[in-house]
Amino acid sequence: MKKQKSTNESVFNNNNNHHFDYLSEEIVFAILDGLDENPIDNKSFSLVCKSFYAIESRHRKILRPLRSEHLTKVLNRYPNVTRLNLSLCPRITDTSLSIISTACNETLRSIDLSRSKFFSHLGLSNLVTNCSNLIEIDLSNATELRDSAAAAIAEAKNLEKLWLGRCKSITDIGIGCIAVGCRKLRLINLKWCLGVGDLGVGLIAVKCKEIRSLDLSYLPITKKCLSSILKLQYLEDLVLEGCFGIDDGSLAVLKQGCKSLETLDMSSCQNVSHVGLSSLTSGTGCLRQLILAYGSPVTLALADSLQKLSTLQSIKLDGCLVTCSGLKAIGNWCVSLRELSLSKCTGVTDKGLSSLVTKHKDLRKLDITCCRKITHVSIAHITNSCTLLTSLKMESCTLVPKEAFVLIGQRCHFLEELDLTDNEIDDEGLKSISRCFKLSSLKLGICLNITDDGLIHIGMCCSKLIELDLYRSEGIKDTGIQAIARGCPGLEMINLAYCKDISDSSLLSLSKCWKLNALESRGCPLITSFGLAAIATGCKQLTKLDIKKCYTVNDAGMIPLSHFSQNLNTITDVGLLSLASISCLQSMTILHLKGLTPKGLAAALLACGGLTKVKLQASFKSLLPPPLFEHLEARGCSFQWRDKLFQAELDDSRCWKLQLEDIRLL
Repeated sequence: MKKQKSTNESVFNNNNNHHFDYLSEEIVFAILDGLDENPIDNKSFSLVCKSFYAIESRHRKILRPLRSEHLTKVLNRYPNVTRLNLSLCPRITDTSLSIISTACNETLRSIDLSRSKFFSHLGLSNLVTNCSNLIEIDLSNATELRDSAAAAIAEAKNLEKLWLGRCKSITDIGIGCIAVGCRKLRLINLKWCLGVGDLGVGLIAVKCKEIRSLDLSYLPITKKCLSSILKLQYLEDLVLEGCFGIDDGSLAVLKQGCKSLETLDMSSCQNVSHVGLSSLTSGTGCLRQLILAYGSPVTLALADSLQKLSTLQSIKLDGCLVTCSGLKAIGNWCVSLRELSLSKCTGVTDKGLSSLVTKHKDLRKLDITCCRKITHVSIAHITNSCTLLTSLKMESCTLVPKEAFVLIGQRCHFLEELDLTDNEIDDEGLKSISRCFKLSSLKLGICLNITDDGLIHIGMCCSKLIELDLYRSEGIKDTGIQAIARGCPGLEMINLAYCKDISDSSLLSLSKCWKLNALESRGCPLITSFGLAAIATGCKQLTKLDIKKCYTVNDAGMIPLSHFSQNLNTITDVGLLSLASISCLQSMTILHLKGLTPKGLAAALLACGGLTKVKLQASFKSLLPPPLFEHLEARGCSFQWRDKLFQAELDDSRCWKLQLEDIRLL
């Protein structure tokens, strides 16, 4: 009988392979495109048979390796890679770049080195020489690179996008080399490149005529280079955040015109007032978004200076002092705003805000975070006038009474994003908001009046919910979370931190949400290893886990976590060593862990080859050998030491409890 069964299975498998042969490779590629580059799904597909394995290898175009020592093997398996993201590799050397340039050659189009270290201008030169079709290079945070590296980049003749944020050692000379060599640039980010001034930026503007996006945040530039920038024929996005050398006189050159400009960010430009901004109305015919956060007070004069911006759709005034007359004047603009942000603006009152929203009825996004003077009057006007809102952020609007939140659900049915953190909303408000069936993000942190009764309505009606924040909402218990888990199968992120009545029952329910990738359950004392094991088994896409102050979690929870949650990227020796089996673990915080020995910790740190950041209790510093730290730092890992004792220690002498923040199993 066994032999007959084996024969039948063989015939069945052969028939399946025969039918599969009729499918063209293009059709199979289309099927793989539908997997959305999900590593788990792609891996499952490739393990079906040798044919699928080969097809998946040829199909993959995007790679995000975790360990540089595996580059040769990985690149040999995937010969058609066009985009290579190395931001998770703690150590990339010139040798690594040589391996990439040899394996990828002219196929490679984009490389991300934004958090990589240990390479020099020699490796970059080798890369751009062999990979001549590179159009995107991200070198953000490469603080050690100098002008020699910029000169190497200048050889990438086809380069279109370049990020150099925080490359503080590169000067005008290096930027000049890039300007001369990379004439096809469309985007360049120079944020915090403090060695770059008017000369370098001017050369970019003169030589790189195709520039569409230019980020000059916090550069020591003045009006000397601004006139050249504004002559760029295709410039659409200009960021001048924190450019203190730009003043009203500098902006006068805007009158010459920059008709292509669509987005202008002048946040934290303390020397710019309504006088300079008035130049925008005559020179920017296509401006759609204006960002003036943490700048001049929003007065009647400032609002009047901008009223002729006929194409403006979005204005962000976060952190500005706002006057009632200024808001009223914005309300009288002839344009119809789609987005308005007044986050942390002082001076926002019911009178001014109500006047504004009554006129701008086409608003889609409104941010009134920390506008602490508004009351139910503002909410009534917002919900009555702006019924097409898709995003409403109103964290810490502490004078808004609970009755006002009912209006949101009654009138704003198109909401997709709603932030009500630290407000007086109660269960009646949640019941009303559950009518917003398109909700994908709901933040209810520090909402002390809500209970399971209200949350049940959200679970029953808001099936598209992806993100739910219940931080310190202590009235929530297991029943509410179970309703969310049942009704929101696509849930990806949930924050239960300090919801002290949450137990393993909630985690058992959430384990059915297979898309869950972020779980914060810090300070939930009823959660045990049993609940954590259920999450590990059911939520295999988990990338972030916070279980600080979950004192009953031990090895029984750590071991299944290491076995099933192979995507995490940010207890005794056995438990910690079991986590070391997760190849993608990058960030680890270990404070007050009972039962952990120095030898066990040392073994775990050595086994976690992808670690980039480790926080340790300071007492371990003297217990571990200095060569261990030297070896790990050379591998790309940085250490932070903490002396602070938990209150629990002071109260009952508990020692060595485990905190794992952003556990990333890469």
